[in-house]
Amino acid sequence: MYLIHILSKIRAHQRYRRTLRTFTQLNNHLLEDVGISRNEIDVIARRQYD
Repeated sequence: MYLIHILSKIRAHQRYRRTLRTFTQLNNHLLEDVGISRNEIDVIARRQYD
C-alpha cells in the first residue's frame, strides 16, 4: 500500500510539472484569453498536485 501511495504522489507531481511547463510557455495574450494571469500559474498547477 505504501508503494501505491508513493507512486500516486510521483504521478501527481509529474502532472504538476507538466501543467506548469505548459502554462509558462503561453504568452500573456493567450493567458488573458483563458482568464489566467501569469502569477496564478503556480496556484493552478498545484491544484493537481494536492
